[in-house]
Amino acid sequence: MAQRFGSSAAGTIGAYGGGDRPSRRQKGSSMIRAIRVFVLKTLSQMDFIYLAAGFLLGRSVILSSLTPFVLPFFATVFWMKRKKRWPASFAALAGSLTVSAGQAFYALMALLVFLGLRRMILSLSRKAEEKWLPALVLIAGFSVRVICEAAFSLNLVWTDVLTAAAEASLSFLVTLIFMQSVPLLSTKINRKLFKNEEIICFVILLSCILSGMIGWKVMGVSVDYVFARYAVLLFSYAGGAAIGSTVGVVIGLILGMESVSSLYQMSLLAFSGVLGGLLKEAGKAGVSAGLLIATLLIGLYGDGYAGLSGAVLESLAAVALFFLTPGFVTKRMASFIPGTREYQKEQQQYIRKLRDATVSRVEQFSSLFQTLAKSFYPPAEQESREEDLFLSRVAAKTCQNCFKKENCWIKNYDETRRLMLQFREAARGGRKPDNPKLRRVWREHCVKPEKTIEAVSMEQVFAEEQARMRRHVKESRRLVADQLHGVSQVMGDFANEMKRERGLHEWQEEMILMNLNGAGLHVESVEIYSLESGAVDIEMILPSDQYEACEKVIAPLLSDILRENIRVEKKQTADLPGGPSRAVFASARAYEIEAGVATAARGGGFVSGDNYSLFEIGSGKYALAISDGMGNGERADVESRDTLQLLSKVLNSGIHEKLAIKSINSILSLRSTEEMFATLDLALIDLQNAKSTFLKIGSNPSFIKRGNRVTMLDAENLPIGMIEDVEVEVKTEQLKSGDLLIMMSDGIFDAPRQIENKEAWVRRKIREMQTDDPQAIADLILEEVIRMGNGRIEDDMTVIVAQIRHHMPKWSSISAGIKEKELRQAK
Repeated sequence: MAQRFGSSAAGTIGAYGGGDRPSRRQKGSSMIRAIRVFVLKTLSQMDFIYLAAGFLLGRSVILSSLTPFVLPFFATVFWMKRKKRWPASFAALAGSLTVSAGQAFYALMALLVFLGLRRMILSLSRKAEEKWLPALVLIAGFSVRVICEAAFSLNLVWTDVLTAAAEASLSFLVTLIFMQSVPLLSTKINRKLFKNEEIICFVILLSCILSGMIGWKVMGVSVDYVFARYAVLLFSYAGGAAIGSTVGVVIGLILGMESVSSLYQMSLLAFSGVLGGLLKEAGKAGVSAGLLIATLLIGLYGDGYAGLSGAVLESLAAVALFFLTPGFVTKRMASFIPGTREYQKEQQQYIRKLRDATVSRVEQFSSLFQTLAKSFYPPAEQESREEDLFLSRVAAKTCQNCFKKENCWIKNYDETRRLMLQFREAARGGRKPDNPKLRRVWREHCVKPEKTIEAVSMEQVFAEEQARMRRHVKESRRLVADQLHGVSQVMGDFANEMKRERGLHEWQEEMILMNLNGAGLHVESVEIYSLESGAVDIEMILPSDQYEACEKVIAPLLSDILRENIRVEKKQTADLPGGPSRAVFASARAYEIEAGVATAARGGGFVSGDNYSLFEIGSGKYALAISDGMGNGERADVESRDTLQLLSKVLNSGIHEKLAIKSINSILSLRSTEEMFATLDLALIDLQNAKSTFLKIGSNPSFIKRGNRVTMLDAENLPIGMIEDVEVEVKTEQLKSGDLLIMMSDGIFDAPRQIENKEAWVRRKIREMQTDDPQAIADLILEEVIRMGNGRIEDDMTVIVAQIRHHMPKWSSISAGIKEKELRQAK
């Protein structure tokens, strides 16, 4: 035993470094440090804000005897299912105990009755607790107050019942408020943007918490008044005059319920909020000056000169707390208040993040479709490899067991290969290889000439069928690849459009607003999204009585200011009578198209193989197209109509016109085994600069008349659907205002059969026209062609005449008197 004790003592002495024991001071400091760490860790885990709020709400008493805040606080923390709801509830009970034993008894009874009723209801249904929670508070609050009054007074009268009903009704309303505001007390708020209702509910909660400080004084200064003015300073500095005055009224009203003589504090706080908000641009000093001015003015009204010193001390204490508050706190508060710059920045940041995420996803899809398009493009065929496979199949049928195999395919390989390929060429298209010279040479070379020739012919038929199937598969792959490539381009363009942000045009917005007000138009707001030439985008909010002035006054005035034709793109009337209306103004097209069309079916029938289409593309281009199906009648009508329908849908999807033509060609060539061909004559005119693109697939020439000069445009392309891989020839021309574009089908161009030089004849007829009306020119051309054929219509006829002219606004502009320098800055 002694040996064992001795070894243990030696180990203990060795642990302390050769017998040095820790001093009492070291032990005390380590214990204090441990206690401090434990307390801080406990407070952080218990969420000190909820503990303080519960303690002060437990102390809150209004109108001398009503305590409508403690039970709604219990209900809200248990509804939130917080892990530390019990410590927060005990903090509220502790706060009630500091008021009186009766208040603590009421709070304890309210908590127990509420928990009992809540457990009973939850056992029946656990859904939609937020719907029945306020009613549960009403029942619990009324019953507990009646029980407490009966227990303490021993003589329950009807006024006590009315008081209990009033307190329970107020608790019902406070519960609805606390359910929106108590969650905002958390130090970990996931949301960044809040509604106005949530902000007001939070202010009411803050006022209720401050009412728990009533009666506290430090060196003769009321703590509740100091923190009330401090709260008004914070909200005025963060949210401006409107939110500052609102906070002042709410806090002053609730604090004034403690004593009617203190109601003047509501006027002081509200006036302080207004002055502080108006002076917030001067910083904290301006907001503080607003509080001090309000204190001097309202303080004299409330307590006179006798109480003015105390009111000034309270305001100075609030100002001191306000200056000690870090700047990030007020910025954080401002980011939660709707209408502030910080709130708008948060919104813009959120929208920007959402936009960036969307753009990134769209770009990923664009890259994916581009990669898929590359994988679908058919690989280049190697003709030599295909020929080797053909020869190997023929040799396997004829030369495999021949005794001259080594002599033909090893010693004379080149000669054997050359002769077999010549037989193959002669057998293409199902023909018989009947070349006598080639047969004689082959008989001298091969011991089985007839069998080999027959095998070559049969293998060639099989190879041609396989090649036809491969062409269809190749064209199908190319169609899919082209469509994927087109979708990739559209999505890439869409991503680039989404990257455009709303620019900062504050000066230009003020300038436009000033000029509109100078013209007698009371516009509420102007927001400029783009001032880029040809892509102007301006949105205005204006009163309902100014709604009709959009086209007559506002658009012409904007045209004069921006030196660009502006049109009303969209108008939205007010939802409620007398409410504001919304109008969007955008760049008007610089050019406009007036078109005339004249048609006639073969033999004067009703069904024509020619079809035409005139439509505007969303990219600011105008399309004119004629399609002529092969032959006449219903089948030709179906061919040409389907071609134009596909063209319209593909072009409106945003795919480039050259790729669109190739896609349509692939679709028409693959959709049926029958031969279905159609010509296409397409003109795309940019309405901003009149630059025109012409695509002609098997169609006739077009003509441009400018003054007395007539220019012809032509291209050599086969009709759509005739060949799998069509090469589209694109021609561009710069048109001018007043130019006439004439497009026609072959029924018009080829009708005068007795005339050799049809191009010269059409040019002369167009040059001799004495009118510039497109419809009149189309009618005259059709009439002249029918007259040249002695009244016979031997083919379907269609002619389109379009005139390009400068776009003129509907209303003349009103001079705004803007200097040229200012115009350039606005642009």
